[in-house]
Amino acid sequence: MRTLITGGKIITMADPLYAQAVVVENGRIAAVGNEKELINTYHPQKKLDLNGAVLIPAFMDAHSHFTQTAYALLQADLSGVSNMQEISQKIAGFINENHIKPGEWILARNYDHNLFSEKKNPALPEIDQICPENPLVIQHKSGHMGLFNTPALNALGVTENTVSPPGGKIELQNGKLTGYMEENAFFEYLKKTPQPPAEKIKKALSDAQKKYASYGIATVQDGMAVKEMLPLYRSLTDCNSLFVDLVAYCDVAALNFAENEMPDTIMNYTHRFKIGGIKIFLDGSPQGRTAWMKTPYRGGEAYYGTPTMREEDVYAAMKTAAQKQVQILAHCNGDAACEQFLNCLERAEHEYPVLKDLRPVMIHAQFITEDQVRRAAELGVVLSFFSAHVYHWGDVHIENFGFSRASEISPAAWAEKYGVPFTMHQDSPVIEPDMIETLWCAANRKTKNGRLLGAHQKISVLRALKAVTSGTAYQYFEEDKKGTIEPGKTADLTVLSADPLTTAPADLRKIQVIKTIKNGSVIYEKTGINSKKRI
Repeated sequence: MRTLITGGKIITMADPLYAQAVVVENGRIAAVGNEKELINTYHPQKKLDLNGAVLIPAFMDAHSHFTQTAYALLQADLSGVSNMQEISQKIAGFINENHIKPGEWILARNYDHNLFSEKKNPALPEIDQICPENPLVIQHKSGHMGLFNTPALNALGVTENTVSPPGGKIELQNGKLTGYMEENAFFEYLKKTPQPPAEKIKKALSDAQKKYASYGIATVQDGMAVKEMLPLYRSLTDCNSLFVDLVAYCDVAALNFAENEMPDTIMNYTHRFKIGGIKIFLDGSPQGRTAWMKTPYRGGEAYYGTPTMREEDVYAAMKTAAQKQVQILAHCNGDAACEQFLNCLERAEHEYPVLKDLRPVMIHAQFITEDQVRRAAELGVVLSFFSAHVYHWGDVHIENFGFSRASEISPAAWAEKYGVPFTMHQDSPVIEPDMIETLWCAANRKTKNGRLLGAHQKISVLRALKAVTSGTAYQYFEEDKKGTIEPGKTADLTVLSADPLTTAPADLRKIQVIKTIKNGSVIYEKTGINSKKRI
């Protein structure tokens, strides 16, 4: 069936930038142009009237954690809590609402010690008082650290004599466990917690897709897949239950396993799922003071954050990516981590020139320096910025690094200056996958306290919109299929309440997603109707 879309603005993200009408047929864009000409040429059987709204290419998620976003729907949400009493109340409410019995595991997430008056993590005795009959894990909002109560530590076999894994920390004070772990230690023991029942996981995966679609996103990333998650992906493809495109990035062990068990998904969609390549972590988070920095954090003794990989291991991962002809994504927040990545990549590209063609990606690159941005351009790197950090943690960064250094986080203007391809993301479930907020943050750079942080790093709304549409399509090697409204491309489209290019930058957050279309099918409508009907 051929459908004519007209009756509002159409932003093509191509040349020309605006169009009057679009024809969609069999899930693809058949034509773009003048309404009367398209009617006379294509004789559409159906019409979608935008009623004055604005059609754009569907947003593309350049980096998040789809599976974690799904699992988060099954966990207690501690967003905004600022003291132990509020944590206890939230978890008590979660226990009552979900009829959790003594002995059952409880996972909670999104606490942020930066909101506490003393800006410190709760002590183990305080954590133990929350639910003494249940093992409890509380994950930090950054995702890079967390707290375990004593029943959880006992169940996981963690004692004062347990050795912290490389790139991780099991905290001790006066030789006693505090319940706090960070980076590789936290990840290792979080993986050992019991899985929710299969039926709950299945519903959460569906609900997570609806969440992304409600923000206008039709292509989603799972930014760190381990071997244990691959059967879950296989179940999604076997049941054909994905209605968004999902791109997963694996650690090296998981990629090796997938080559044997799911070879049809390597760099190729199978029932809307593909494995895009390898993911590595080089450091932690700046708001958690674990991002690896060249200069120390402010306050107290000299502390530079946490490197999580040896240089030879980073190089080995790059070598594997080159040999297997897959992309590599590297989590780098601090400038020291960025330096490690660029040094290893320069060495690896000398031996394996194909790496440059595989578009290596630096995820976050929060504190990348101007010289490092210039090097990234020379090495063919794609930078993916977490621009919303300016709003959500900008005030914390000012405390940790000083105003001058903090003002250069997510330096999109430098990337534009040196011609580095860049994208932007929300890193869900760290924050909601709200791409409109991303546009607002990139164009305004205001902190929660209203401070303008890095005016020189502002970018235009058009450039920001490109970063979450056509720029992300480039990152995924899908620029010939997605990211713009042009003939032959997939009909992945989003309908907005207003034109972001003519909206005052300060008012961008008022724009709402009205409809999300994937391959010509409506997967979200603001009325709450979710369907797969053809448009």
